[in-house]
This record gives sequence, C-alpha cells and structure tokens, in this order.
Amino acid sequence: MKFHIHTYGCQMNVRDSEAVESLLLAAGHEKAVGEDDAELVIVNSCTVRQKAEEKAVGKAGNLIAAKKLTGLMGCAVKRLGADVFKKLPKLDFAVGPRAIGLIPKILADGRFPRLELGEDMMGEALAAHTNGGFQAFVTVLVGCDNRCSYCIVPDVRGHEYSRPAREIVAEVRSLAAHGVREVCLLGQSVLRYGMRNAAWDPADAPSPGGYKEPFPRLLESIASIPGISRIRFTSAHPKGCTDELVRAYREFPQVCRHLHLPVQSGSDRILADMGRRYTRAEYLAAVKKLRDFDPEFAITTDVIVGYPGETEADFEETRSLMEEAGFDNAFVFKYSPRPGTRSASLPDDVPVAEKERRDQVLLADQELRGQRRNDALVGTVREVMVEGPSKRNKSRWSGRDGGNRIVVWDDADGVSAAVGDVVRVAIIEAHPQILVGRI
Repeated sequence: MKFHIHTYGCQMNVRDSEAVESLLLAAGHEKAVGEDDAELVIVNSCTVRQKAEEKAVGKAGNLIAAKKLTGLMGCAVKRLGADVFKKLPKLDFAVGPRAIGLIPKILADGRFPRLELGEDMMGEALAAHTNGGFQAFVTVLVGCDNRCSYCIVPDVRGHEYSRPAREIVAEVRSLAAHGVREVCLLGQSVLRYGMRNAAWDPADAPSPGGYKEPFPRLLESIASIPGISRIRFTSAHPKGCTDELVRAYREFPQVCRHLHLPVQSGSDRILADMGRRYTRAEYLAAVKKLRDFDPEFAITTDVIVGYPGETEADFEETRSLMEEAGFDNAFVFKYSPRPGTRSASLPDDVPVAEKERRDQVLLADQELRGQRRNDALVGTVREVMVEGPSKRNKSRWSGRDGGNRIVVWDDADGVSAAVGDVVRVAIIEAHPQILVGRI
C-alpha cells in the first residue's frame, strides 16, 4: 500500500513520523510520492494549542472526504480518546503517541475503525529509522512529569521514562554506520534524562572522565562514537544547567554550543502560578553560567503571552528578562487554554487583541536583539555543516553553525562542498535570523 504521513507539531512528532515510516516500509508498504499519490494518509497531530489540534483534525476530515484511507496519530488522539470518532465519524484508525508501533499490525488486521491508546506500546518504534541523510533525531526520554499549569503534554505523552543508555548508544552507532554525522537527542525535558522512572543504569554509560550525572555521561558516550561530529539536544529546563553540563560542553567539541531553554515568563508571580519551579533570578543565573563559559553561546527560548492574570507589569517583566538574557531567537505563543490542565480553570482574562499586541512587541524586540547578536559575529569564521541549497535562493548554499544559526553563502565561491560536510565560512553580513558568509 502506498502511504504518506502529514506531520504537525514538534520535533518529537517529526521523529515519531519517521519511526512509523520505517516500520511501514519494513512491513512491505511503499512510500508515496505525495498525498495525491497515496492510498493511505496518516496525520500526525499536535494538541499543545487548540489551533494546532484543529488543523490536524481538519486535515484528516479533508482526507476522509477525498476517499483516502485515513489514520490519525499523536497527541490529539490521546486527548480526544474515543471522542475522536465523534469529530471524524469515518476515520479508519486513531493511535496515541505511545502506541505508534501498532500501526503496521492495525493495517495488517484491516479491522476499522480502530482506536489504540496504549501507554507503552512504542516498542521497536523507539529505534526505527529510515536510511539516508546526515542528521537524525534520537529519542532519549519519553513523556514528562513537570506538570506545568498550562501544559497538556504530561496527559498525552505520559509519565517520564528514560531509555537505557546502551540502547541509545547502540542506536547512534548504527546511525553513524549509515552516514549520520549529527544527532539531536530528544526529550520533553531532556536534561532530566536518567533522573526518574528510568531504565538508565550507570554501568550502561561508563565515564572515563568521571561524570556523575546521567545526561553528561550519555553525552560523553555518544561523543566517543566515530563519525558523529555534532550532538544537539532539546528541550531543556534551567534546573538542568549544572556545572557538569557546562563541563561537557567544554570537553566535547561534538556537543553544539546551543541550548533551547524555554522561559515562558519573566514574572516571578506568573512563573510560580505556572509551576515552572524556578525564579527569574535562577533562570538568568543559568543563562549567565552558559555565557560566562562562552559569550557566543546561543540560547533560544519559548515565551507565553496572555497567561491568565498576566498584567502589563508582568508582561514588562518578561520583556526585560528577554533583553537581559540576550536571546539569539525566541518563539512567542499566545496563551491557549487546554482542557484538563490546571490553568484551564482560571479566567482567560487577557483579551485576544492584547495577546496579539504583546506577541508583536516581543517579536519586534527579538528582531532587534537577534540583529545585535548576529552583528557581533561579522568578521568571525564559523564551522558550518552543509545542509544543501538555500530554500529561499537556490544559487546559495545553506547550513548551520554550532549555535544552530542559519548561515548562507554563494555557490559561486568555487569551493566544492557536499551535504553533511563541515566547512569554514567567514561571516560578512548579518541579519536577525541568518548570517551571510564566504566559504
């Protein structure tokens, strides 16, 4: 059967879609050229915000109307449960994020409609990859137990579970043998790897360097794998910015000097209500620790505007924190209440227009801040992993430096480079979100 997977949401969903693709190919199915060519289309859904869920459910409805065999997988399925068939009466099957390993069996059985919400039925999907490409996502931690007041992820992704280090290291070795040079380690709060509900065993990740903490030990093991030249990871929490983590950044050149460190708010009052478990001062101390080690260290973040009860003063606290932290990039989201979360019981009292205004103010601030951060890199030489032609200008090449900054350069420079190569690029021009250079 020819299949196509349509993915919404975060890197975890991208990784889940790749795993399902690998399992379907192994079961004898064929990847379609695109949606029109497919007999089966699977929509991988997100439910972090209402609009994201609506887009995925709407897409599935359009596919059903087009007479496609249609499946829905991911977080929205877990949130909706059996109600998914009330929204989509002619949906063929629906699978939660921890039951994606069952999809080939569901297709083989051919019994529709079908709902699977299994808590720990990912099975071989955790390590299933499609061959090809020089970059790969690797799941190291599944689920989340942080229970932030606004976040539905613990309900839909389940309890936190850290995979055994031996499994992860074996997976990365296999990827390296197939030409992967950069891995991105995934976890909802990845720096908590090995801390709770863990299959992690210190003996699985011996530490010649004497690291004590699980995540730095994992970084040490992966950095020793031949062929892996870059290691990234996401997403982080300031409590995980320990001295051992900074030491790992310093000692292992493969570990990229970039961290996505969601802050969500700069107001201590709002942070406490969100259940974020840090103060403004503690967050800024984590930023300082990273920047003291390397002033060019790239830090990106997530911010929510319009959280229930957020006053203008709270918002200005967020603005000032973002300026003090000097973020390289920021993703700003307008608060959206999610059913079953603690904040959903609070009045959604910031008007939509005010949420939009605050959103635009922070984005405009970040444009100026990003320009300043990138201006400081003009005249430096960056080591850039080649990703291919630029999406906006095919006469240019594009890649990312260790700080995850997009770097572009002219194809006419006369120096040959292949996708996956690491090249040195002299930066000659800066923009808020890209650097322009000469190879």
